[in-house]
Amino acid sequence: MTDFEDARERMIEEQLLPRGISDPGVLEAMRKVPRHLFVDRELWNRAYDDYPLPIGEGQTISQPYMVAVMTEELRLTGREAVLEIGTGSGYQSAVLAELAETVFSVERIESLARRATDVLRQLGYANVLVKIGDGTLGWSERSPYDAILVTAGAPDVPSELFEQMKERGRMVAPLGSSYSQVLTVIERIGQKPRKRSLFSCVFVPLIGEHGWK
Repeated sequence: MTDFEDARERMIEEQLLPRGISDPGVLEAMRKVPRHLFVDRELWNRAYDDYPLPIGEGQTISQPYMVAVMTEELRLTGREAVLEIGTGSGYQSAVLAELAETVFSVERIESLARRATDVLRQLGYANVLVKIGDGTLGWSERSPYDAILVTAGAPDVPSELFEQMKERGRMVAPLGSSYSQVLTVIERIGQKPRKRSLFSCVFVPLIGEHGWK
């Protein structure tokens, strides 16, 4: 076992299992995806620690537990089309790609999108497609989606994203102010969102037409 494999195992044993992450698929994805390759080399020794890390452009790679809990709440079975808003480093995209049929990811910052695409390609994730654009508008050409994951804090459920979700589809998003949110699961029941609050969190703000200006 390499040092990084050992670090991933400790991440699971010390950060995920004690906090209730139990989906076998999610745990296996977290065990498999090399998180260190999605951050700068000088951060590799911290890649599996219990906190977010900077990835440039004022953005972060989320804490491992946050990636795991958001993924688990989507309840993926392997057949889904998933829309991810905020590609960032591409790490969350890779975790989703282990569990879904196809991941469509939108990133507004071109440099991050291109770097994430390169890393995902090198790792063989052919089922992830990355688009540069306003994430709050979603990716309508590829809709509807079985699941949507939003990796930035939104003031409320972005209407464009909700419209691109299938009936009984699930969205996980941090909702609240630009500096503090509540992680929320949104299910589409007809034209009405059914919300379930999980816990308080802090994400970078969701910038765009249906987010923060």
